[in-house]
Amino acid sequence: MPRPHVLTLVDALDDGTGGAERFAVGIAAALPAERFRRSFCTTRHAEGYLTEVLDSAGVERFSLDRERTLDPAAFRRLGRFLRECSVDVLHCHKFGSNVWGTIVGRAAGVPVIVAHEHTWSYEGQPLRKLLDGVLIGRLATRFVSVSNADRRRMIQLEHVSPAKAVTIPTAYVPRPAEKPGDVRSELGLGPDSLLLGSIAQLRPQKALGVLIEAFSLIADQVPDSALAIAGDGPSRGHLEGLAARTGLGERIHFLGTRTDLSSLLAAFDVGVMSSDFEGLPLFAFECMAHRTPLVATDVGGLPDVVEDGRTGLLVPARDPVALAGALTSLLEDKERRRRLADTAFEHLPDYTLERIAKRFADLYESLLAAR
Repeated sequence: MPRPHVLTLVDALDDGTGGAERFAVGIAAALPAERFRRSFCTTRHAEGYLTEVLDSAGVERFSLDRERTLDPAAFRRLGRFLRECSVDVLHCHKFGSNVWGTIVGRAAGVPVIVAHEHTWSYEGQPLRKLLDGVLIGRLATRFVSVSNADRRRMIQLEHVSPAKAVTIPTAYVPRPAEKPGDVRSELGLGPDSLLLGSIAQLRPQKALGVLIEAFSLIADQVPDSALAIAGDGPSRGHLEGLAARTGLGERIHFLGTRTDLSSLLAAFDVGVMSSDFEGLPLFAFECMAHRTPLVATDVGGLPDVVEDGRTGLLVPARDPVALAGALTSLLEDKERRRRLADTAFEHLPDYTLERIAKRFADLYESLLAAR
C-alpha cells in the first residue's frame, strides 16, 4: 500500500521564527519516512536553518508565496496541491494556518485535517474564539492543544467538541551545533557573579516587565547578580525604558536576537519565564536539556512539565514579589539549583522529538483508519 501523504502547513520560516515553527519542522522531519510521504508548505516565505533541517531529512517543501492576508491565488495553489498530490493528512499549525487549512483542506477533500494551537490566552478576541469553535473546531478532524489547561479552555470557552480536542505536548527540539562562546565574559561578569536569564520574543505576553520589577526587588539582597534578556520584538523599547528607570541599567543586559542558545544557557545560573500565558514553551525543555534550573509562572502547560519544588519552581503570574522570592531562594542555594536541574534533566526523555512524533504518527494512522 502507498504511504499516507502528510502535509504540514505553517505561515513562514526563518531564523527568527518562534517555537511553534521549530516544533512543526522537527515533527515533520522526525516522522518515519518508511511510514509517510512528508511534505511541508509555508504560506509565506521560507529561509534559514529550518529549511536545511527539512532538506536534510528528505521532506518535500514549497511556498505559496502569499503576499497578503486574503490572497485567493495562493490558496488556490494550496488546494491544487492537496488534490493533485493526494494529501491524506493536512496538519496545520497556529491560528492563521488553522483557519485557511481547514477551509481549503475540506474543499479539496483531504480525509484528515489536524489543527494545532500552540499558545494563546483564550481571553478577549471574540472573533478568534468564534472561528476556533465554529469553523476550525467543526471542520478539523482533531484540534490539538499542547497542554491540559488549553484543552479545557478550548472546550469550555470555545465550545470545541471534547471528542475532537486532544492534548499532545510539544517536544524538545535541539538547535544546530554552534560555536561556543563566553557570555559571562561578554557581559563583564566575574566568576562569583550570579546571572538570571530569559530568552523570548519581546512581546507583551512574556510580561518581562514583571521580571525586571522582580529583579529590582532582589538586587540589593543579591548584590553580585545580573539579568540578561535575549530576544527582540515590539516590547523592547518599553522594557529598556523600564530597566533604566530602576536605576539598575548596568546590571540588566538586553542581548538582542541570539543564535548561541547553548552558550547562553550555560551562562545562566537560573532561567526565568514570567509569561502571562503560554502553551508549552520550548525554553522550558531547553533549560531541562542544559541543566539550567527554571523559575516560571504557573500558566498553560508549564505545570505539566515543571513539578514545583522538584524539577523547577512555579509562581503566580503578574506577581513580582513571588517571582523575586523564588529567584532569591535559588540564587542563594547552589546545591538546590543543581538538584532541581538534574531532576528536570532526568525527565527530558519523555519529550524527545522521536517520542512525540510517534504520537502524531499513531494519531494520523488511527484517524485515517477510522475514515
